[in-house]
Amino acid sequence: MDRLIRQQEQSFHTQNGRFLPLMEEFYTIQGEGYNTGKAAYFIRVGGCDVGCHWCDVKESWDASIHPLTATDDIVQRATSYPAKAVVVTGGEPSMYPMDYLTGNLKNYGIKTFVETSAAYPLSGIWDWVCLSPKKTKDPLPENYKLANELKVIVYNKHDFIWAEENAKHVNHNCLLYLQPEWSKAKEITPLIVDYVKNNPQWNISLQTHKFMHIP
Repeated sequence: MDRLIRQQEQSFHTQNGRFLPLMEEFYTIQGEGYNTGKAAYFIRVGGCDVGCHWCDVKESWDASIHPLTATDDIVQRATSYPAKAVVVTGGEPSMYPMDYLTGNLKNYGIKTFVETSAAYPLSGIWDWVCLSPKKTKDPLPENYKLANELKVIVYNKHDFIWAEENAKHVNHNCLLYLQPEWSKAKEITPLIVDYVKNNPQWNISLQTHKFMHIP
């Protein structure tokens, strides 16, 4: 799997991001973090070697099973919807060159948001960077300063300590969010509520799209 991802990554870079391994794309309501409740077009790219055991889109990990799709076609579909906002997620978007995609979206006046573990150098022109760090592959140090939002998934009590460690590295304007891992939400959410009440620099993020039964 790793070999296939590396081969495809090299191919994508030689094409300057004109093709991406597209897992899915859809128009919906952002369900998490600062931009919760806003309409946006989601572009999910395949390929991720971060490997979170609780990941709810493990089918995105293997880039080779997702078709190489012309970025120009993705942009045209994204521009056909009323909301002028695009969220690029994965998989792991930072594995791929995003300048071509975001540059073309900006030509249409579209705001560009990315959700990333930031384990690789970030490329592209972004209006909003949601950095969601993962224990299995640390963010690159330089990417912390680019984050508008730090969103830490809380799976167990130690994750509160880990969240604070990550918060030390972001810029002073970065918004801080704690989000319960969905399968343990009933157990973890009360802990997050208490934590935020005692540490009000943090905010709570919930996966509201799952409550609304939308993508």
